[in-house]
Amino acid sequence: MPDTLSEAARRPLNIALAVGIIDAVLLVVLLYFARVADDDGAVSILGPIHGFGFLILLYITGKGAAEQLWSWWFPAAVLVTGGPLGTIVGDVILRRRLPDRAAV
Repeated sequence: MPDTLSEAARRPLNIALAVGIIDAVLLVVLLYFARVADDDGAVSILGPIHGFGFLILLYITGKGAAEQLWSWWFPAAVLVTGGPLGTIVGDVILRRRLPDRAAV
């Protein structure tokens, strides 16, 4: 695998980052309702939505790894961290591999 992230990898990486950020915000709201507000109704609605976001993140990062856009550590990080954190950290690491446009 090359040291730089290809142009083809940017789009799925951008999508994964957007879903990861949305899922992170949703997770914070979910934790608020679960711990502070103690609202089981909101948790029963937001929990499955967060779970669906997690599955989307696994799919996007797994598909990118299968297409050799990036290594398998990325979906593994998403899996181990529960989604948003692994996605955001993985995005930062992969974007550091992007070629410097000023040097091109």
